Parts: sequence; C-alpha cells; structure tokens
Amino acid sequence: KRVRPTLGLLVGNMLNAPHEKLVTLGAAVELLHTATLVHDDLIDGSLLRRGTPTLNARWSPPATVLTGDFLFARAAKLAAETDHLPLMKLFSDTLAVIVNGELTQMFTSRGLINRENYYKRIYAKTASLFEMTARAAGMVSPVGEETVESMRDFGYQIGMAFQIVDDVLDFSGDQNAVGKPLGSDLLNGLVTLPGIYYAESNPADADILSLPQGGWTNAENMTRLVENIRASGCAQKAMLEAEQHIDRALTRLESLEPCAERDALENLAKYIVDRKI
Repeated sequence: KRVRPTLGLLVGNMLNAPHEKLVTLGAAVELLHTATLVHDDLIDGSLLRRGTPTLNARWSPPATVLTGDFLFARAAKLAAETDHLPLMKLFSDTLAVIVNGELTQMFTSRGLINRENYYKRIYAKTASLFEMTARAAGMVSPVGEETVESMRDFGYQIGMAFQIVDDVLDFSGDQNAVGKPLGSDLLNGLVTLPGIYYAESNPADADILSLPQGGWTNAENMTRLVENIRASGCAQKAMLEAEQHIDRALTRLESLEPCAERDALENLAKYIVDRKI
C-alpha cells in the first residue's frame, strides 16, 4: 500500500518541501517499516503476511535477523542523506520507540487486558512511524512550527486509526483478504481493542478471566473467545474509535489552503477506516 511514504510526499508537496528530500524521506520510512515487519514476523513466528510467505517462513532465523538489520542500516543511511540533523534525530528517536514497544509487548503485554497498555503499544508499533513521517515532511518544508505540529498530530491520529482498524479486521475481516487466520493476535496472547471492549462488557467470561494466567495458550478456548468477540459487536465499537481519530486528523487540515494534496490527504484518512485489508 505504501501508505507511509505517500503520507510524507503529500504533506511535503502541500507545504512546498524540496522534492529530493521528500523522495529520500519516503524511501527511508518505507525501508524502516519493512525492517520492522521482517523482525516482527520472526518474533511472532508468523509464516504469512497478507497471504504471502514471510522471510521467517523461507529462511533461517539468523538470515531473517540479518536481513532486517541490513534494511535498518539502509534506512538510516537514507535518513542521513536528507542532510537535516533534526530529522535524523527524529528518525533515531522513532526507531527507539518502536523497539522499546516491541520489548514491552514481548515481556509485559501477553494476556494483559488494559486500555492504557494497548494505546501505548499501538502508538509504538504503528502510530509513531506515521507521526514521524508527517512531522518530518513538515520539518523540511518552509513553514512554521505550528504547521509542523498540525502535521505531526495528523500523522499520529491516522496512525492510531490505522492500527485500530487492523485490529478490527483481525476479527471482522475476510480471512483470505487479511492474509492470516482471524483472531491471530489473541491466539498470540495480545488483547486488542475489540477484545478489551468484550472484556469490559463480559468481565465474568471464563476465557477472559484465563488470559492473565496464560489462558491464551489454549487454542480451543481462544477459538471460542474469538467467535464470541466476533458475535458481540465489539469490533464495531472499536471501529468507532478509529473513526474518531480520523475526525480529529481531518480538523488538522482545515486551516490549510485548499489544494490537490490536501484533498488527497483527506481521502487517505478516509481510506484508512474504509479499507478491507
């Protein structure tokens, strides 16, 4: 989908940033994103992504780790080629946020039913990179700090929405389109927003109560819980939260001059909650 570099190109072109810096930024962002996916698939033991075999499925773990490391290095090199020191610092800070979020997920998030933990986790995993991309595009543009902040928040809001929609599709999407088994996060012990809504509405559910004690390792019970969440309407409640993030993002564009790029950013934001994959 290349959503992240598209975001950077649209924001930067709207704000009259130098085109060569935007292209370099977009490539750096996409390589960084790809590197995180390579490592994520290895950590999670994922064999499919969007229906395609992962590197983890094709290669050995050491080869997969080294491929991710190589992509991180290439992304950092491209970020340096922007010749913009604050952007390079932002890039490295964002990478630290992503890695710290992955470590937190590995050691403290399995089986945890907690909204605050969930929001921090999806910020680190997804929204931080959207936020960085939009902010960086503003930083290399001839605009004031207020506009840069508006773009940062636009990226943050659509990034939060993007991950919430991903988590909704994990329960309500078409398995062939999503490219992985429905409820796969829960089967890995990660309770996402639809599951949190379900737990809040059904605090006495035995499968919910078992999660903090490692109940997510029982595939039969988790399959039943996935079906109960799918039938509960909690995915729709989570989708409403995603739509609220998109509404907040769109307000950040209202003060900007109408142009083709602004229209495209509005359409991009709306696409995030309309997509099926």
